[in-house]
Amino acid sequence: MSGLEIIPMHGIGEVRPGDDLADLIIAADTEVHDRDCLVITQKVVSKAENRLVDIDPSDPLSHKPLVERESVRILRRRGELIISETEHGFVCANAGIDLSNVERGQAALLPVDSDRSARGIKDRLQARAGLDVGIVVSDTFGRPWRRGVTDVAIGCAGIAAIVDLRGTTDALGRELMVTEVAAVDEIAAAADLVMGKAEGICVAIVRGLPEEWFRPSGVVQEIVREPADDLFR
Repeated sequence: MSGLEIIPMHGIGEVRPGDDLADLIIAADTEVHDRDCLVITQKVVSKAENRLVDIDPSDPLSHKPLVERESVRILRRRGELIISETEHGFVCANAGIDLSNVERGQAALLPVDSDRSARGIKDRLQARAGLDVGIVVSDTFGRPWRRGVTDVAIGCAGIAAIVDLRGTTDALGRELMVTEVAAVDEIAAAADLVMGKAEGICVAIVRGLPEEWFRPSGVVQEIVREPADDLFR
């Protein structure tokens, strides 16, 4: 890899239920190239898919019943915070339900199937503009044992979720036995550097990724560790 460009996409504007994100991307002010990877925030995917639920704006805890409903398992509770597992297999705070960057009195739920959402956007960009790109749907997660948040992938299409380096050698010639790189998580985190949390940038382009990372079958579900292999659940 000789270098990367990470480019914020301007001109998308406010996304509303029913909007077609592929059309908004095509009409935006930033040119997209073949073999770009577009990172799209979960919030606008949820808005476009009308994954918005009304809550009581006067009650700061009115979204908590939604957390219970969107969780398949509660792992931890501390005060108002709930760490739960969603139907997607994600372990996150409050089942991924978010109150930021939505209208007061609404909460945004995770997309039903973010891999399917990514695939739909990719296919429409191909059909309408002839663009061959990768798509990553990103969201902000915390991590156990580490402070702060970072963006990770919750859906992808046309780009490898995992880059398996097992069987290759390191710089000193030793064979790598267990190294699997969560490529789409790294792409999502990189894109967040130009999107920020309050700048209104909901799509970023990551340009210059290795050609071999672009593949038709990548899905984020590859990253979700099976419970039998998880030492911490």
